[in-house]
Amino acid sequence: MRKQLEVDLYSIVVLERNSPVAMHQQLNIQISQAVLSGRLPSGLRLPASRELATKLGISRTTVVTAFQQLIAEGYLESRVGAGTFVGSNLTKQILELAPLPGQARDSQKKLAYDLLSERGRALIDSRSYSLQQTPTAFMPNQPAYDKFPFDVWARILARKNRRPAYELLNYGNASGYPPLRRAIAAYLYHARGIKCDEEQVIVVTGAQMAVSLSAWILLNPGDGVMLEDPGYIAMRDMLSGFGARIVNVPVDRQGMDVSTGIATEPEARMALLAPSYQYPLGVTLSLPRRLELLAWANRAKAWIIEDDYASEFRFSGAPIAPMQTIDQNGRVIYVGTFSKVMFPSLRVGYLVVPPALVDAYAAAVHLLTRGVSTLTQAALAEFINKDHFSKHIRRMRLIYAERHEAMIEASHKNLEGLIDVSPAKTGMNVVGWLPKNGKDHGDDLVAVRKLNAHGILSAPMSVQYSVKQPRHGLLLGFGCSSVKETQYAVKKMARVLDSPSFSKTTL
Repeated sequence: MRKQLEVDLYSIVVLERNSPVAMHQQLNIQISQAVLSGRLPSGLRLPASRELATKLGISRTTVVTAFQQLIAEGYLESRVGAGTFVGSNLTKQILELAPLPGQARDSQKKLAYDLLSERGRALIDSRSYSLQQTPTAFMPNQPAYDKFPFDVWARILARKNRRPAYELLNYGNASGYPPLRRAIAAYLYHARGIKCDEEQVIVVTGAQMAVSLSAWILLNPGDGVMLEDPGYIAMRDMLSGFGARIVNVPVDRQGMDVSTGIATEPEARMALLAPSYQYPLGVTLSLPRRLELLAWANRAKAWIIEDDYASEFRFSGAPIAPMQTIDQNGRVIYVGTFSKVMFPSLRVGYLVVPPALVDAYAAAVHLLTRGVSTLTQAALAEFINKDHFSKHIRRMRLIYAERHEAMIEASHKNLEGLIDVSPAKTGMNVVGWLPKNGKDHGDDLVAVRKLNAHGILSAPMSVQYSVKQPRHGLLLGFGCSSVKETQYAVKKMARVLDSPSFSKTTL
C-alpha cells in the first residue's frame, strides 16, 4: 500500500523551481486538485513531511507550510500519533459534484441559459455587446485621445490620491460627490441653459446606467417605450431585457416622427431619444415635434429620457438647447456623459431628474451600484471648477470641425460612386450610404467585415434599424484620427471597396 501511495503521490506532484509561484503554493494546489479529482482518495495517509521534503528536494518547512494550509482548508486532516491523511468522506462528496452524464460544457451552457430569468435571456440574446478594441480609423464614437490634457488630469488625480480626505475613501453620497454635483449643475446652466439644483444631479457610471436606472424606477414589465428607429441598439436591447415593449418610431430629417409614435402607442410610458443630435443619423428634433412630445408626456403622464451625449461639439453656432429647458411639467429626465467629452474609461455620467424623482433615483443608486468612485468624482470636480473642462470642450470643438472637414473632403475626392458620405453638424461621426446595387456594396455587413480585415473599423447602419428592409451604410468615426490619418484611411477604404474581390462569395 505504501509503495503504491508513493508512486501515486510522486507522479502527481511536479514542482517547477523557476515558477513565480512559491513552492508551498505549488504543493498546495497540486495536492488539493488531486483530492478533488479523486486521484488521492479519502482516508489515504500521506508521507511524513520530512520524507516528502527529501523525495521532492525541498525544505521540510515548505512541506509543513503547505500541509498546514491544506488542513485549514479541509483537504487534509492531522491525527495525533498517526500522521496526515486525506480528509474523511471527501470522496463521496466530490463524486456528487462531478458533472452528470451528458453535461459537457455545451450542455452546461444550455442548462444555464434555460435557468436564466426572462430578463437574463433577453440580455444574453442582445446584439449590442462586443469585445474591446483599440481605437482606430473609423471606429465610431471615439474622442481625440491625443488631444486630451492628460498632464493636467494626472496632476489632479495624483494630488487627490496622495493625501485623500477620509470622506473620499468611503462610499460617499449615493447620488454623487456633492462638489461634483454642484460643478455639473453650474456647468449645465452656463453651457446648456439648464436650471437645476445640485440635488437634481445624480452621478452614475454612464448613459447606459442612467437609462437602466430609469427603467428600474419608472417601467413595469410590458410598458411601452418609444425609441428612435434607427437608433442605439444597446438601449433597445437593454430596455427589452427589462421587459419593456419597444415601440420603434421612424426618424426623418426633423428627427423622431412623434405623431407616428403617439398614434402607434398613445399609452406608452416612456420615450427615449437624442433630440439635439440623433444617433446615428445626426439630425435634430424640430421645435414643433419637441413641443408635441412634451404635450403627449404631460397628457399621458409619461417620461421623456433626453440623451444629450455629444451636443457640445457643434461645429458652427451654439449647441442646440436641450428639451429639458422648455419642459414646464417635470416630464424630462436629462442624461449627460463625460465619456465622449473626455474618455470612455472614465465611466462617469449623470442625470438631471425632476425634483419629484430625486429620492427614487438616490435610493436606486444606493441599492444597485453604491455610486461612482468618490476619488474620481473629486478629481473631476476640480477639473471642471478650474475651467479645464470648458477649455477642453472649446478646443475639441475646433479640432473635430477640422477633422470632420478632412473626412468630407477626402471622401468626396476618393469615394465617389463607392459610398456617399453625408456631412454632419455635430459630434464625431458621419454616415456613409452604400449604393443599392453593384459589386454587392449594398450589404453593409459585408463591407464592415472586409474593411475590418484591413484595419478599418466601422459600424453597419443596417443593424441600427428594426425594419425588415433597412438602409445600408457605414457609421464612420473621425474623432480619434488626425487629418493625415483620416486622409490615408479614406484612400485605403477606397481601394478595399473598389477591389474586384469585394463580394459576398469571397467573405
